[in-house]
Amino acid sequence: MTQNKTTTAKAYAAASATTPLAASTITRRAPTDQDVQIEILYCGVCHSDLHFVRNEWGFTQYPAVPGHEIIGRVTATGKAVKKFKVGEVVGVGCLVDSCRTCPDCQAGLEQFCNGMVMTYGSADKHLGGGTLGGYSQGIVVTEDFVLRIPANLNPASAAPLLCAGITTYSPLRRWKVGPGQKVGIVGLGGLGHMGVKFARAFGAHVVLFTTSPSKAADALRLGAHEVVISKDAAQMAAQAGSFDFILDTVAAVHDLNAYINLLKRDGNLVLVGAPGEPLAIAAFPLIMKRRSFSGSLIGGLPETQEMLDFCSAHHITCDVEMIRMDQINEAYERMLKSDVKYRFVIDMATL
Repeated sequence: MTQNKTTTAKAYAAASATTPLAASTITRRAPTDQDVQIEILYCGVCHSDLHFVRNEWGFTQYPAVPGHEIIGRVTATGKAVKKFKVGEVVGVGCLVDSCRTCPDCQAGLEQFCNGMVMTYGSADKHLGGGTLGGYSQGIVVTEDFVLRIPANLNPASAAPLLCAGITTYSPLRRWKVGPGQKVGIVGLGGLGHMGVKFARAFGAHVVLFTTSPSKAADALRLGAHEVVISKDAAQMAAQAGSFDFILDTVAAVHDLNAYINLLKRDGNLVLVGAPGEPLAIAAFPLIMKRRSFSGSLIGGLPETQEMLDFCSAHHITCDVEMIRMDQINEAYERMLKSDVKYRFVIDMATL
């Protein structure tokens, strides 16, 4: 631990995997020379938050405070901080530190650093225990992991850009999606609705795949050119071999081969949803058309800032439903039923 100066903050925390989130008081470090202290204004609710507090990944330390889609206002800066001033609106995403020296960090791909420090659930080198996330009054983060929020973005609906936004932007950018391409987005949830918006903004012809006919009108409103009901074999067959790129955002077990068969020669299917069980991939559909299957994880700090600036230029934010802090446990149950359009955001003033 580097120092022991601390402050306290109100928060919502889970005491165990089976207890609901409840009001709590947590400890934050006082800012070091390189730190930015942030009053949290809004925090998005990610499905990862639910997995974490219920210890579904097996590494949760309690008390657990989730939240990694953070928008706030700078309240203090360390004397070495150059990028941010008191009063500015800033963001914090899934990462709050990394080793800074490995090839991934040097390439601006901190999300792949073996020493990355997640906003919650990583070892806290300053205070011991685990890092504590954004369901709280405030947070202290090293300057290099704080993001500038463009002034023309609504701060509440910008919050989920820091996870749902960058998770979908990064692979679309990485595989150079653009005009003249046919791009599929699988699933219309928190990730999928952002995938539709970004793919449309990049100039692609966008097709949304959903199991729910009731989502078709919304998909078109969000920017899809076509909607395919994936349970309809005839609709799927009509799309065979026609896609340059497909972004799969579904976190439940489903048939990936159905989408691989929709790719052109050299087409790519990228998975950003994280099903809990292994998924079967047939060899011949990949081999016969030189198709590829890939994965993608959020984005590094430079690309996340690029994404925020892209959203500013194209007037893109998330479709959100605002909730009070004391509605979080109800929101988790609704999230399990996909009963949200398309991301819950907590108004931290209600804490």
